[in-house]
Amino acid sequence: MSGVGKALCTPLLEWYDDVRRDLPWRTNPTPYRVWVSEIMLQQTRVEAVRGYFTRWMDTLPTIRALAEAEESVYLKLWEGLGYYSRVRNLHKAAVLVCDAYGGALPADYDRLLALPGIGDYTAGAIASIAFGLPVPAVDGNVLRVSARLNDDFTSISEPKFKKETRSLFCECMPADRPGDFNQALMELGATVCLPNGAPLCEGCPVQHLCIGFHRGHAALLPIRAPKKARRLERRTVLLPRYGELVGLSRRPDSGLLAGLWELPSLDGSLSPDAVRTTLASRGWQTGKLLSLRPAKHIFTHVEWHMTGYYVELSAPPDELTFVTPAALRTDYALPSAFRAFLSVIEEDA
Repeated sequence: MSGVGKALCTPLLEWYDDVRRDLPWRTNPTPYRVWVSEIMLQQTRVEAVRGYFTRWMDTLPTIRALAEAEESVYLKLWEGLGYYSRVRNLHKAAVLVCDAYGGALPADYDRLLALPGIGDYTAGAIASIAFGLPVPAVDGNVLRVSARLNDDFTSISEPKFKKETRSLFCECMPADRPGDFNQALMELGATVCLPNGAPLCEGCPVQHLCIGFHRGHAALLPIRAPKKARRLERRTVLLPRYGELVGLSRRPDSGLLAGLWELPSLDGSLSPDAVRTTLASRGWQTGKLLSLRPAKHIFTHVEWHMTGYYVELSAPPDELTFVTPAALRTDYALPSAFRAFLSVIEEDA
């Protein structure tokens, strides 16, 4: 990498002071607020997180409150954000922090890194933003900025590139504003040095330092390792009704959407007759069976193509848990993959 880093600090921070977005977690950036926001923002858009963050802090305002919360509470607050292992690790880490550190996150990068669900980036973000420690926080935005600034055609997926990026920005990090410096780099990547398209170079405060821009390569960078193709799965999703109640099942404790509530489903894309035959073999007493609009949901490594059926039952199968539509809305965390099939009962909630 080239030595463009040292000249970044002043123009980048001046730009950040002028244009940074007003985000709820930037107000009163306590260690807990920074931590929760950074976990929520992983693989999630900023605008989607605003409401989640506010609701979370209203319900679980402290680490101890999270540590003592029932699983149903924090899962419901997380409903729709996906990657539910993140929130389970949040809870595990909160319990550890209460046991080991008296309910306060440690002001130490290595100790932060040792907590469940906290990696290099999150530990760096908490350490720098909340505690003022001069530690880099290198996420995808920062890797992209680094590749363009240095006109570097190394894949940003390579550990070597991430290590060199950390070293570059560590060298030029201001001792008095490490958190703002890290956030300025992230802000630049999120709002100007954009992913998945041409960067907005004319609005960049460090355009004069960007080798990729001056060589005409900015739009070609960064280089990424090719993604593996998603596995396609066909599912038949059921919306079981027993009177006014809705039937739910619990997913296995491991694998995709582990341990979460779901609408029951069957392998494959089944016809109405095949659904009736399968359910009868399981002892379900079915009445009316209505087709629902098909839906698709994309996970990181798998894509579900779903056929849906509304199933009226004359008796409740033991394998299901039946809840009111209102309880489903307020008390049960249902992954967004199943939300497409709930429109027919929303008026009951």
